[in-house]
Amino acid sequence: MDIEALKNLIRAIPDYPTVGVTFRDITPLLSHPKAFTSCIDLLAERFIDQKIDLVIGVEARGFILGAPIAVALGAGFIPVRKAGKLPWAVVREEYDLEYGSDKLEIHRDAIQPRQRVLIVDDVLATGGTAAATCRLASALGAEIVALAVLIELPFLAGRLKLGATPIEALFSF
Repeated sequence: MDIEALKNLIRAIPDYPTVGVTFRDITPLLSHPKAFTSCIDLLAERFIDQKIDLVIGVEARGFILGAPIAVALGAGFIPVRKAGKLPWAVVREEYDLEYGSDKLEIHRDAIQPRQRVLIVDDVLATGGTAAATCRLASALGAEIVALAVLIELPFLAGRLKLGATPIEALFSF
């Protein structure tokens, strides 16, 4: 499938979750087998020669995308979860949201020093979640190769919070 056909499968929902916000719903794309496979392939192929050891998927839609990308790259998969969801010793990172703050966690032994990681999520918006995930991975000694997302919302300037971290996005809205 071509990139425009894939992009057209992302539904725009105006005024959700609040007035003035247009939510980008990826569920129509995920439910289309060829489209879903194409997106995984398109993201994975950008990193095929990057010697990725681990793919970090950010809760929750980052799990949906990150796990098959990890399989395609022959890498392991590590979940980054909201606070209180992981059953063992964790490293925690707090980050700011538009209306408050939240916390992300990763198992303390999930990454070995100098392992090359790819961070995967569905959307790069304001960059808070992505930056917090980068800090978690760095705290465990990871070498962050890049952030890969399905959608980037450039008008929210999320890239600014990620410094020199390379970012790959399939779609921009």
